[in-house]
Amino acid sequence: MADTPLTNTANTANTANTHQYEAWNGYEGRHWADHQARYDALNDGMNAPLLQAAALRVTDTVLDIGCGNGSVTRLAARRARQAVGIDLSAPMLERARATAEAEDLPHVTHVQGDAQVHAFEPASFDVAVSRYGVMFFADPVAAFSNIAGALRPGGRLAFVCPQSFDRQDQARVFAAVSEHAPLPDLTAASETGPASFADPNRVRAVLSAAGFEGIEVTPLEAEQVWGRDPSDASEFLFGWGPMRHWLREVPEEAVERAREAATEAFGAYATGEGVRLKMSCWLVRATRA
Repeated sequence: MADTPLTNTANTANTANTHQYEAWNGYEGRHWADHQARYDALNDGMNAPLLQAAALRVTDTVLDIGCGNGSVTRLAARRARQAVGIDLSAPMLERARATAEAEDLPHVTHVQGDAQVHAFEPASFDVAVSRYGVMFFADPVAAFSNIAGALRPGGRLAFVCPQSFDRQDQARVFAAVSEHAPLPDLTAASETGPASFADPNRVRAVLSAAGFEGIEVTPLEAEQVWGRDPSDASEFLFGWGPMRHWLREVPEEAVERAREAATEAFGAYATGEGVRLKMSCWLVRATRA
């Protein structure tokens, strides 16, 4: 499978989620691409359990859904015959391609597209994996049905998604920020977004409707490294796209107070090896029926 040119694979006309396309090809995607190491420090704690759940074999062809900067894609490629990462974000895929080339991984492919509607070759993958890349589909049942069609019969699915926001250490930091600047209610149930699969019953219902069986949802915890010290962690948080969006109309003096409050809150998690917060997730495994 050869790399598909970015200019020909995804645009607002062939994605089911225009809002996500615009975000990941705008500031948000560029921020993730420019801070690849920082975001990997947040999320790499989930890599080992995710890949263990995927039970990769050297003969497998692997699909990485929402691959971003490609960390999981590259790890999968080292365990399998072929790994294909799909994502909406051109800036992140540019970074993923460059890193795969630098690491001499010619059997890694990157495709720009929306996994909900992308025209995968039927039954062409043995395994589909995702690290925080499946929560934003406009229609989750349609998306996972499309992914199921890309898997061979008996093909395996493994992904990691967040539990409810109030179970995260990050919630304490956000609570401190919200005392000085308004933030949305991140604990509210939603059909799409970071916490859209916080309810295991919804996970099971979506996957069952999409043609998966043997669905297992297991709690999983890992540490996220937010920065070298509380000030560094706070600076990174306030450069994050959603935070910039939420605070765009807040007076600068209030934003500065919120930043100071976040720095103080991060202090509770400071260690000799950086600012470390607990992330509570679900590890999901299923099989194409």
